[in-house]
Amino acid sequence: MANQSSIEILVRSTEIDVNGHVNNAKYLEYLEWGREDWFEQRGLDYQTLKALGVVTVTAHISADYRKEAVQNDRLRITTRLAEVGNTSMRMIQEIDNQREERVLDATVILVTVDPDRHTKVPVPERIRRERSA
Repeated sequence: MANQSSIEILVRSTEIDVNGHVNNAKYLEYLEWGREDWFEQRGLDYQTLKALGVVTVTAHISADYRKEAVQNDRLRITTRLAEVGNTSMRMIQEIDNQREERVLDATVILVTVDPDRHTKVPVPERIRRERSA
């Protein structure tokens, strides 16, 4: 899929909780890394977005934890732009392990905000084009 990106990470010991698996809060960080990669793969890094007059703010995350991940698992975080509204966009993210088992899937709503005024602004056309790419 053209509007999709994937990164792979290795689960480190510092990401494991007392139950012996990845702490639930770490997954939010993994998802953020996936979104950053999606934007960067399209030349839309933070400075470029700011030059376009926007930054993105996470407004909502809905995550379903499907299977535990443990130290030394290799996780693939896949991110795609699913929908673009006036001032927001919906991204779908999935995390799979090295056995192709689904570990987590999430829906993330990002809002585009003026970096100086901190008010919602329309999603730039450059991002809108990625939805149909």
